[in-house]
Parts: sequence; structure tokens; C-alpha cells
Amino acid sequence: MIGLEARQNLARNIHAAQQAGARLKLACATAGIDVRTLQRWKARDGLVAGDGRPAAQRPVPAHALSPAERAEVLRVANEVRFADVPPARIVPMLADEGVYLASESTFARILREHGQNAHRGRAKAPATARPPTTHIATAPRQVWCWDMTYLPATVAGRWFYLYLILDLYSRKIVGWEVHETDAAEHAAHLVRRTALAEDIAARDAKPVLHGDNGATLKATTVLAMLHWLGVKPSYSRPRVSDDNAYAEALFRTAKYRPEFPAKGFDDLDAARLWAASFVHWYNFDHRHSGIRYVSPAQRHAGEDRAILAARHALYAEARQRNPNRWSRHTRNWEPIGVVTLNPERDSVVDMTSRATDRQPLAA
Repeated sequence: MIGLEARQNLARNIHAAQQAGARLKLACATAGIDVRTLQRWKARDGLVAGDGRPAAQRPVPAHALSPAERAEVLRVANEVRFADVPPARIVPMLADEGVYLASESTFARILREHGQNAHRGRAKAPATARPPTTHIATAPRQVWCWDMTYLPATVAGRWFYLYLILDLYSRKIVGWEVHETDAAEHAAHLVRRTALAEDIAARDAKPVLHGDNGATLKATTVLAMLHWLGVKPSYSRPRVSDDNAYAEALFRTAKYRPEFPAKGFDDLDAARLWAASFVHWYNFDHRHSGIRYVSPAQRHAGEDRAILAARHALYAEARQRNPNRWSRHTRNWEPIGVVTLNPERDSVVDMTSRATDRQPLAA
């Protein structure tokens, strides 16, 4: 936007150049404006009154939310259950209840207008990073990720050790334990218990278990147990910090939960009690952004397709009621298909994706 004084100076300079014999088009191009811009300034008093756009009176769009609708959006966003939940999760959670109030962007805009658009939760706002890219999962129980993290105790220098096994496809925590020591025996016992819970013995194809290069996860005791179970071990590349990104992200989610004790756990029972509560929340209540905001348990059980189809129908109905509020198509609620962990080549992932898409047609 060019101010009034700058407009007048440009017009005078262009006029002087014309008087000296320059062509109007070239003079305007040298000044950095178009000929039509100069003509519009002269025809509409733009050289006297300046730009009228900032003070222009713009009518409220006919499809805009009413004051009552905006108040309802703000009220719902401020409910206790949504206190630490961003709009991207609020809207899908409401959709599962058969309620559609507004889009995620509308929720964010209304919260911003009321000074409530700050990042919700204890964690910092997520930074954009390249997607984790060796193994491909097209269904549950094909690829598992596991790792161990430290849980602080109230006594300085003392730690508890949380072991977690995550199903790559569904993001469900399929196994977990908390111990006072970091030992290979604990890891071997966890793998065995998880394999029994997921009924791996009855499956022809055994899962891949991916972990980092930690001494505990690569111990002979653990390798012997994996061999006995038929589970194929996999490890991150040396000196690569993000080859086990899904497990690392899970630990970050755990430690930034509001109920995670900032001063540490009093004893082992307190750590195990918190871990049990977190696993239940994560598997059954958490709407995971990587799987279209359904819970890991719903995706693990194959219920995500019906849920996402219901959301799509709800959005289609909302668009039919107020078509002017939708400039394009509705939100994409198609289920996530192939999930990859460190693929060797993009062509391998593409080939697997096409094969997965053809399976329903072949059936």
C-alpha cells in the first residue's frame, strides 16, 4: 500500500519525466507502478485523499457465524475437557459426538480474537520436520517400535525405567513396564508378555521389532527371546538420532502430560500407577493427529474406517446446510493407509501403497 505522500512524489516525478520527453509507460515502469495505477489515482482522488481501503466499510458476509454461534464456539473451547486441547483435536472429538459447530480455522480465529490462541499444554509448539522414513506397516502387528526412557524420582540421582512397545500402524501401546533397574531381563520379559497379549504365535507373519542401539535392547538375553518368539529385530543406524522417531515422540507426549509430576515420583508404585493411567489415556482417549484424530485402540481394532466415514457424512451434512461457509471440499477424513519407518527408497513405499490399494478390488 503506497501512502499519500509517496503517491504525490511519484506522480510529480512521472509528470516531470513526461515533460522532458519520456514515454508515460516507461516512466511508470521506472517508478515501479503500472500506468493504470496512476490513472486510477487521478480519476478517484487518490492523489488528494490517499488510499481509502483501510477505512472502508465492509459488510458482514451473509454466511458468517452469528454472535450466538460464536459465543457457543468460545464456550465449548473453554470447557474443562478441552482446556489443553487445540482446535485440530476439538473438532474431531465433537464430530464423534455428532456435533459440528465450526471448522478448526474458525475455532482458532475466535480464540485468537479473545486472546486465547496461545499453544495449549506444557510442550512447546511442534516444529515441522521431515517424516520418519526401513519398514512398512499396512496393518496392526506388523511393525513394533520400542525404547526405554528415564522417569525421575523425588530423590536426586535416582531413576525409574519405563519400557514401551508401540505398534507402528495403529500407534497403540501394546506393551509397557516400569522397573527400578535397567536390565535385559526386563526387556525380554516385556517382549514375551506383549507377544502373548497380541497372539503373535497364531500369526504366520511375525512382527518386526525396531529399537535403537542401546545395550539393553541388543543384549543376548533379548535376542534369544526374540528368536524364540520368531520376532525379527531391527535397529537404528549408527549415529542417527531419528530412526526411532515414533517411540521418541511417544515419550515426549508422555512427559509433557499435565499430570506428569514435575518433581518426580515418590516410589516405584507411583511411577507404575502413572504409567498405567497414561497408557489407558493414550490408547483409548487420545485423538492421534497421525491417524486422522482417532484413538490408537480404535485403529488397532479396525474401527477407524467407520468413525471417519461418520465424520465425513457429518461434514457433508454441515456443508449442505450452509454451503456458503465452504469455499472448497470438506476436510479429508480418509483413513491413513501405509505407515513407514525409515524406508530404503520411496519407490518401495509407493509399490506397497499401490498393492494395498488394489487388495479390496481384487477381493
